Amino acid sequence: MATRSALRISSSSPTNSIPKSGFLSGCHPKSFVTFYSGNRYSTNLVSKGNSRGLVCVASAGVRHFRGSFSKCEGLRFAVVVAQFNEVVTKLLLEGAIETFKRYSVREEDIEVWWVPGSFEIPVLTQKLGKTGKYDAILCIGAVIRGDTTHYDAVANSAASGVLSAGLNSGVPCIFGVLTCDDMDQALNRAGGKAGNKGSEAALTAIEMATMVREHIG
Repeated sequence: MATRSALRISSSSPTNSIPKSGFLSGCHPKSFVTFYSGNRYSTNLVSKGNSRGLVCVASAGVRHFRGSFSKCEGLRFAVVVAQFNEVVTKLLLEGAIETFKRYSVREEDIEVWWVPGSFEIPVLTQKLGKTGKYDAILCIGAVIRGDTTHYDAVANSAASGVLSAGLNSGVPCIFGVLTCDDMDQALNRAGGKAGNKGSEAALTAIEMATMVREHIG
């Protein structure tokens, strides 16, 4: 059955202006669309059923939240780094610290914790998160595929472990562990032609930290 999406505008709306409200055809009269002037728009769509099929209704007053890159003063970050494949992880760390500084995070508000390998990252990450000292924790490592299934075990454990650390501690824990087929791929993502993934992960850490601090507390 076809979806009806035609909009019937309230007769009280001037013809030469953006309508303030209207009804979607086939909807219950209480299902209305509200328009906002300026840069704020209602974008949330809700499907509602009726005798003519499904219609999409834009709900009024939807609020959007994002992190900020301009309010980083006072934020504290921990960076948990794997020593294994250090030739790669050091480059990722350098990219992360450079990005933190670029966005006005002070050196004294960045602490770097080294662990033997990527498998050990989640345990320390969760403990650090539960201290309440940090606004976000960035996890850096490099897992490179070999001839056995060891790669899959380490990569999967690191990913699920970092996720669990964030959920259990309530602190944003950012996954910055490379999982590559060979060393060339890893180096290309540690400042080579594919950019520096440590820097990108630091941006994610900043955005999550500011969002939690400003909007959730």
